Amino acid sequence: MSNGGSSTNATLILVLGILGIVCLPILAPVAWIMGNNALKELDQGFGDPNTRGLVVAGRILGIIGTVLLILGCIYGILMFVFFGAMAASQG
Repeated sequence: MSNGGSSTNATLILVLGILGIVCLPILAPVAWIMGNNALKELDQGFGDPNTRGLVVAGRILGIIGTVLLILGCIYGILMFVFFGAMAASQG
């Protein structure tokens, strides 16, 4: 991978991580996976080592966003079950 591609991927990973937390939670796991792959490439000597900070930041945001996404899904399921049980008991 060329240095330019690595820099672009690092920026993309960071942007996906930010978007995954701010407005599109489904992008958080993508940032996490891409961050893992980019770190493996950097560890193997491919790409620009100066982009490592961007990759790590995007990966961490991806992890946080993924955890929030999972917690939100669990919350939604619990609310659906709770309110479904309330409606069934009243009807």
